[in-house]
Amino acid sequence: MEKNKNFSATLKSTETEDWLDLHVIRPFCYYLAVFFNKFDIHPNTITIWSMIIGAASAIFFACGSFYYSGWWGMSMNIIAIVLLMIADIFDCTDGQLARLSGKKSRLGRILDGVAGFAWFIPIYHALVYRFYLHHDLEFSLLGIENTEQNTIIATVVVYILGIISGIAGLAGQQRLADYYIQVHLFFLKGEKGSELDNSKRQQEIYDAMDENTSFVERYFQKSYIDYTKKQEATTPQFQRLMQKLREKFGSTDNIPEQVRKRFHDASLPVIFWNGLLTFNFRSFWLFLFCLLDVPVMNFVWEIVGMGLLWYYVNHRHEAFCKKIADDLD
Repeated sequence: MEKNKNFSATLKSTETEDWLDLHVIRPFCYYLAVFFNKFDIHPNTITIWSMIIGAASAIFFACGSFYYSGWWGMSMNIIAIVLLMIADIFDCTDGQLARLSGKKSRLGRILDGVAGFAWFIPIYHALVYRFYLHHDLEFSLLGIENTEQNTIIATVVVYILGIISGIAGLAGQQRLADYYIQVHLFFLKGEKGSELDNSKRQQEIYDAMDENTSFVERYFQKSYIDYTKKQEATTPQFQRLMQKLREKFGSTDNIPEQVRKRFHDASLPVIFWNGLLTFNFRSFWLFLFCLLDVPVMNFVWEIVGMGLLWYYVNHRHEAFCKKIADDLD
């Protein structure tokens, strides 16, 4: 019973975890957090390890191909997948370690938000390079003659797809997913139980930094301002709702329980779909396409399939925010 209580205390909330995280990954990460805490290892250190390991997986993704290299290529794919899964485990562990040890920090929150980008930027470049080396399968399926000129043209097209997938796909989708998790926690647990940030406050923190603040901290804080601005730009109806709540009740701490419950009940079903925008579901498709030796399809899936899911989550969340805001008039 005590162990379960301690484990639960390291979670943001059971409502924002999918089944795999809650029943498999998070319990394992809890024991890792306990282990790291005994050696007084800082959560930010775990985050940096996660970034390095995840980025290193790109080397193996670039080399992995059963179709072209047989079992050696398959082993490269498997190593890449294992490394990225380890990176994700460490990324989960850092937050649980921060809550377990009490070593929460603003920089830690920012680093945690950029960890995924540290993994996928080199991975996406590796997938483009892999296509450049090995594209016979795609060319044969599309009826394209395998010439040097066609290879260069096709690689440029795939690189553009990778950029769109990374910026409009991965970055935008994960940014929104993270925001909606924090929004849900805000209405479930209040301001102290969430990490719901806003660009105005983050700008104030940046402006208060002096010459003694390190360049790294200033850089990440500046990037985080842009990150929160993009979250707010994507959620105008939620921003309108928050503004109305502040005007009507003076402070978000004074929001009546019935309003919080109404928001929570509308948000909970969306959180399920929102969870599909995060690592587990996203990485499943990456792994599948790489194992099938058509990694370029991961870019197409993120743009089209994940893009439609992003639109659905955003549209549904904005719709109930508008309804609640209208009813406050």
